[in-house]
Order: sequence, then structure tokens, then C-alpha cells
Amino acid sequence: MAGADTARNGRSKAKPSPNNGDTGGLYAVLQRFWHRSYAGDYVGLVLLLAAYLVIQFLGEPFHRLFRLDDPRISFPHAEVEGVPVSLLFVYAAAVPLALLVLWALVFRPSIHKAHVTILGLAVSIILTSFITDVLKDAIGRPRPDLIARCKPSLSAPQHELVTVDVCTETDHHTLHDGWRSYPSGHSSFAFAGLGYLAMFLASQTHAIRPRASLAVVLLCLAPLLAAALIAVSRLQDYRHDVGDVVCGSLLGFGVALYNFRRYYPSLLSPTCCEPHALPSASGRTSPSGGAFQRVRDEEEGYGTTEPRFSSGDEGEGYGRDGPR
Repeated sequence: MAGADTARNGRSKAKPSPNNGDTGGLYAVLQRFWHRSYAGDYVGLVLLLAAYLVIQFLGEPFHRLFRLDDPRISFPHAEVEGVPVSLLFVYAAAVPLALLVLWALVFRPSIHKAHVTILGLAVSIILTSFITDVLKDAIGRPRPDLIARCKPSLSAPQHELVTVDVCTETDHHTLHDGWRSYPSGHSSFAFAGLGYLAMFLASQTHAIRPRASLAVVLLCLAPLLAAALIAVSRLQDYRHDVGDVVCGSLLGFGVALYNFRRYYPSLLSPTCCEPHALPSASGRTSPSGGAFQRVRDEEEGYGTTEPRFSSGDEGEGYGRDGPR
């Protein structure tokens, strides 16, 4: 009898608790939702947007000392900008978004592909804007038109370092924005939005494949040219110098490239036109070709002597794994 009771007790202890089963099921559901819905990306977007707004309304730049006889900051202040902020949002955000939505309506890609493509654009723009404004306030580099903005008092010394206290400009934004020169926000924003669009077009047209037509290449370069013209306008307005514009452009394009690669394979891949597979509940992709699998295959491919693209004339194929 004692042995039977012990066995019954053992079986009773081994039986899982209903509460534990419910907890595990709820956790699995939440984990699956977190990964398959890209909830982490949306949480990050909300945090970035909130931090960006805080910087815009409460942030103050570091006011670096300057000299009134410095010719580098003695340019006139342009009241009318070549590309004002309102048009910048239209050119570098609204236009790429509209083109992506039009592409989705015309070509009807999978919901996953349309989702990650538009999500990548949003992440690129907001992350770039946040990083740019953090650097602007932290560095506090004077703009080329700082003295015109400052309107220094007549008693201010001309040949020694002075502070913001010598300025008589009463408009808060006009004055303090004079210390937000580096990096160029127009340049980084333009290359974040239009640079992302250029990479997307290159992925869908396989613009880096051998024998890609010049028309396709020009189509993919058009957004980059537009971004470059926006950046150059900041030099014409004396809002930035060359270093500000170059670094801002590299920052925006670098963030766009990073975010594009989070969702799409390399442009050198034969499957660059398709995004990484939807993650599973565990956060990993299926062995049939998800994000981690594709990245590994691409990295291993660089270490082989096998050509990545076919240069022969047979058919439309251009890669070992690509469509024929």
C-alpha cells in the first residue's frame, strides 16, 4: 500500500499545473505577436518620435564661443530658403511614401513585403532625424550666418572670443538655431528618405546585376540626385559649409542603408527583390530562407570563387539561385 501511495503521489506531483499551462500559452502568444507583428520596431518608433519631439521643444544647443571678426560665420542670413522645411518633408518623405504606396497598389506585393518596405522608410527617416538633432545640440557648431543672426551689440569686442550674451536677436529660434550647423539636417533627412527609395528601386530592378540597362540605373540614381540637390541648396543659403553637408549626407544614407538591410538582402544577392522572411514566434526565420539564413549565405558567397551572377547569354538568369 505504501508503494502504491508513493506512486500515486509521484504521478500527482508530475502533473502540470493548469495555471502554468495558461501562463506558457499566453507567453507563447505574446512572443509570437511580438516577432511576427514587428512590435519591437513600432515601440522603437514611438520612443524615437517622443525623444525627437522633446529635443525639438526643450533642447538647447551648446553655444560655442565665437569671434565677431571670423569670416567663416559672417555670411548673410537668407530669409527665404531654397528648400524650406515644409518642402523638405514633401520631397524626402511624402514623395517616397507616395511612390511606395503607388507601387503596392499597382504591383500588389504580399502584405509582408509592402509592410516592411514602408516600415523601413519610416524608421530610416525618424532615426536619422533623431541622431542628427542630438549631434547638432551636442556639438553646437556655429552656422556660416551666425553673426547676421546674432546681431551683436555695438560694445561687443571685435577681436576676441565672445559668448551668446553679446547677441541682441530676440527671436529665440533664429538665434539659437545659429549653433546647429553640424551635421546638416536637410542633407541627412534627404538622403534618409530618398536614399532609401533609391535602394528599394535598385532591389526591385536588380540594378547592380551585370548588363543592367542604363535606363534602370538612371531611375535608381534619380532619388540620389534629388537628395544631393537638396543638400547643395544648404550651401547656397549659407546655412552650412561643405563639411556639414557631406557628413549629414553620409549619416542619412548610412542609416537608410542599415535599415534597408534589416528588411532586405544585399543588392548583390539574386533574391534582393524579396524581403527577409517573416520571423517565427522564437524570433528566428524558417530554414527555407529567412533573414539570418540569407545573410549567412551572402557572407559565405563572398569567400568563394564561384561567380555571383551569370554572364552567359542563356535565358534571363543572372545567378545560381535567381529566377531563370
